Amino acid sequence: MTALDRISIRDLAVTGIVGIKPDERVTPQQILVNATLWVDTRPAAASDAIDDAVNYRTITKAMIRHIQEGSPRLVERLAEELAEVCLDTEPKVREVELTVEKPGALRHARSVGITIRRSRVEGSDPERSDS
Repeated sequence: MTALDRISIRDLAVTGIVGIKPDERVTPQQILVNATLWVDTRPAAASDAIDDAVNYRTITKAMIRHIQEGSPRLVERLAEELAEVCLDTEPKVREVELTVEKPGALRHARSVGITIRRSRVEGSDPERSDS
């Protein structure tokens, strides 16, 4: 297996509905997303062509749209859905790790969130190189 490179999307702040309390079901709140996309960037580096690269703008727009149009109750659900968005939007992405946070959700904490990691091939390790 080829070692994979990482594309990072940091501090994507989007307003959306997520939560279980009645006010959270009607009042949009800030949702913070950090994503790491594992991909082989060598073809893009060699060709210098966007067609060989992961278009992270397209992925980001898809995540924003999903957050703004959805209304999951749990952060866990939103994280799972966003991982699917990343993998479905860009076939070159082999794995994604993302964190979804709700800033201010806990009184004495800056934020609360969840981090998940999903891949096209379960059981693979993106940091291991068999070469």
